[in-house]
Amino acid sequence: MFIIYEFIGLILLIFSPIIIVLRIFQGKEDIKRFKEKFCIFTKKTVNKKTIWIHGASVGEILSIVPIIYKLEKDKTIDKILITSSTTSSATVFSKFKFKKTIHQFFPIDINFLTKTFVNYWKPKLAIFVDSEIWPNMYKNLNKNKIPIILLNARITKKTYNRWKYFPNFSKNIFNKINLAMPQNKESAKFLRSLGCKKIKFAGNLKYFGKSKKKLIDNNLKNKFSKKVLWCAASTHDEEEIFVGKVHKELKLIKKNFLTIIIPRHVNRKKRIVNDLKKIGLKTQIHSNSTKLKKNTDIYLVDTYGEAYKFYGLSNLTFLGGSLIQHGGQNPLEAAREGNYIIYGPNINNFKEVYEMLKKLKIASKVKTIKKMKNIVLKKIKYRQKKMVNKKLYYAGINILNKNIIEINKYI
Repeated sequence: MFIIYEFIGLILLIFSPIIIVLRIFQGKEDIKRFKEKFCIFTKKTVNKKTIWIHGASVGEILSIVPIIYKLEKDKTIDKILITSSTTSSATVFSKFKFKKTIHQFFPIDINFLTKTFVNYWKPKLAIFVDSEIWPNMYKNLNKNKIPIILLNARITKKTYNRWKYFPNFSKNIFNKINLAMPQNKESAKFLRSLGCKKIKFAGNLKYFGKSKKKLIDNNLKNKFSKKVLWCAASTHDEEEIFVGKVHKELKLIKKNFLTIIIPRHVNRKKRIVNDLKKIGLKTQIHSNSTKLKKNTDIYLVDTYGEAYKFYGLSNLTFLGGSLIQHGGQNPLEAAREGNYIIYGPNINNFKEVYEMLKKLKIASKVKTIKKMKNIVLKKIKYRQKKMVNKKLYYAGINILNKNIIEINKYI
């Protein structure tokens, strides 16, 4: 099976120049740094103790920021290498001022490139976040006797069923993981079945985080002072139209309603503006940083890492990826800022998180435009109790500490 996997990888490599060019035009690749995916590195290695952490995109990178801060305090670690696969995650990473942590893009998972990567960086420990399973990389790390940790591990039923089609292949990969720390009990069960030898349940790292209410942007606050606003965050294709239609319903009741949309992928902004225009809505883009126009319906946030500023001004937020077959997005940042959470029926990625929020009575599920409109009207003046925020915070602290204890055993 490794031979077939490698053959498919080589075919993709042959066509990769065309794919890369297309992705550059789509804003999905960094024209200055895409070579890193071919192991043409833009940062120099250090022949000292390097810890490597890989997360696919924005959510994974943000979830490991507390881990990075903890590891940076460890004087025995000389360098921390962070890799990811998306330009958006690299942009988010650049906003943090780490002292000994650098970022590179993850290489294409074919044998000679992963071998080159491992031989160049020579990490003492490799940590993969969420569901990042890469056969050739795992194989070469194992050959070099470099421990592999699967941190905040997540295996969905759909992913599990795919791996089970190739039982020997999957076992050969998963038994190379020295320690898996699943974010939920379902993932723990699947990891054990797929061949993981050592599993320790620590909880979901994405629980960790502090409220940033003190960092409210006064310029934004003044800009929106005459508006009644709410947020729709981490939205995907089709969800902006749904939210736009809810906005039209709300405007019939209150003329000063403003809907803030924070899309999951900001490179879609032109399409979003055009889609909303087709249903008669006027959109203003955040990066233009002009005065808010009186007739603005939708305020579109096209920057990364600023969502908390808008949560700090809002009382409720709809979390995207939940009205479509995506599995939902993490609602905890918005909840920590005191927002009531609205979500769709498809939240398998964060099922346990949403269940907890529902028990705390700070979340509601919607399927229809009418239902979302009614919840917005009902909760627009919602104020979260301090007790709820403390529960979220201390749950996160506990999970973070458990993960750090286990990681330190391999450093």
